[in-house]
Amino acid sequence: MKTYTNLFISAIIITIVSSCSTSKGRSNVSQGTGLAINSPRGGFKYETGYKGQEVGPGLVFVPGGTFVKGKVQDDVMHDWNNAPVRVQVRSFYLDETEVTNLMYNEYLDWLERVYKNQGNLYADVYTAALPDTMVWRSPLGFNEDMVNNYLRHPSFQDYPVVGVTWQQATNFAKWRTERVNESILEREGYIEKGVSIQIDSLSPGKEFNTQTYLLAPKQSYGGDINEKAGRNSQPRSKDADSTELNFVKREKGLLLPEYRLPTEAEWEYAALGLNEAREYNNYRGKKKYPWSGASTRSSKRKNEGDQLANFKQGKGDYSGVAGWSSDNADITAPVRAFSPNSFGLYGMGGNVAEWVADVYRPIINNDVSDLNYYRGNLYKKPAINEDGKTKIVDKVIIDTMANNKLAVKALPGDVVFSEIDKNDSQLRINFNEAYNADFLDGDVQSNPNGDADEMYKFAVNKKGDQIKDKEKVKSLISDQTRVVKGGSWKDRAYWLDPAQRRYLPEFMAADYIGFRCAMSYLGESKQKKRPRD
Repeated sequence: MKTYTNLFISAIIITIVSSCSTSKGRSNVSQGTGLAINSPRGGFKYETGYKGQEVGPGLVFVPGGTFVKGKVQDDVMHDWNNAPVRVQVRSFYLDETEVTNLMYNEYLDWLERVYKNQGNLYADVYTAALPDTMVWRSPLGFNEDMVNNYLRHPSFQDYPVVGVTWQQATNFAKWRTERVNESILEREGYIEKGVSIQIDSLSPGKEFNTQTYLLAPKQSYGGDINEKAGRNSQPRSKDADSTELNFVKREKGLLLPEYRLPTEAEWEYAALGLNEAREYNNYRGKKKYPWSGASTRSSKRKNEGDQLANFKQGKGDYSGVAGWSSDNADITAPVRAFSPNSFGLYGMGGNVAEWVADVYRPIINNDVSDLNYYRGNLYKKPAINEDGKTKIVDKVIIDTMANNKLAVKALPGDVVFSEIDKNDSQLRINFNEAYNADFLDGDVQSNPNGDADEMYKFAVNKKGDQIKDKEKVKSLISDQTRVVKGGSWKDRAYWLDPAQRRYLPEFMAADYIGFRCAMSYLGESKQKKRPRD
């Protein structure tokens, strides 16, 4: 009996030891070579204890899946731009709400303190980020109070920011990435406490940049990384140079992927919230709105008859009768004014329409890609100096748009990226060139005449004859035209359908368009297989 007891205890000890050396089935011995990993005596080092991606501030996890993208109702606008196609979306994160005035004012405050008082060119960085408050004006409407107050007044701090161009939204997402990753490094002790909020002492080119930290860490903070290094950045290896800091590498998995605009497919999938329509491995029909049912009104007893979103209910009717308002908003509303959809996302129907990342085309070509569909790819690589080091931007790069608005393209401290060349794309089977925004819809391959300049420039005169002179023919559709998704306070219920699509040049803004950010999810699915219902 004693022998069996000893064997049993030995088995338990072996099990405990084995489990301690394994994380998610991984041990500290290489499956490929049998050599030790992360040995204190040296050799290959890797993050075998990685526990998954941290959830960034403000984000909600959206489990990926397949769905039919496109219309579920009659095309009364006759746009013919959302024919149903089946696509797959990978898991990702999406902002719980639209970006609010409060969030955007935090961004403006940071830019003002770092750039505004550094000379004219740097001051333009702040100016270029300012939303266009004049979008509220109407030739026959009194809205000057909104022009003057909507962005800054605390009464509207929880309202969605509007008057923001696609380019401004993209730059906000980039800034947000840097601030979040900088705060993570500060929290984990890789930079000193307080560095992320000591922005008054910062100067252009001295701020944190994620890509610079990963690709050329010694050039971070304008080369002043040694002065800002925290306790965990100090060298630990006895063989290491005493001045060599311990930087966080991509392999550690500590820094988050970039905040960005969601793709059109991601946005539509998240807005639909089809998980509530699932039965086993199928969806029970289609959904017309982000909520269940074919009506825009609530059927719950406590608020029966109230609208489920903020939208225009009829000619001259934005909120209903005084004292019996059905959506409680004549313009925009606070971002959490209405219930979230089944993914926990607020405002996916109504309030404001939203910018997404895609370049607009009337046709979704899922024959080429039915996984993570996205139009707008421009493939780049980090530029390398003659000395072999990563090239860093040393001045502000600003473009002037067609409407004379400024657009920031790069800031001091950013990594310089160049488009891939023929050496990178030669004999590839998956892509041929860097620029793919007009792939098979505007490029030379998609035009039978072999002239990309004539694409989307077809017109006829009063006699019905085709106009051949491409200089006299213009189109609203170009590679600078971006997709706008969702309905708004200014739209009728038709536009609340997540399948509907609109477009606007990326340098223009409107009083009914806002945005929210997304983030890619890296790794295995969070979603465990559910038991049968």
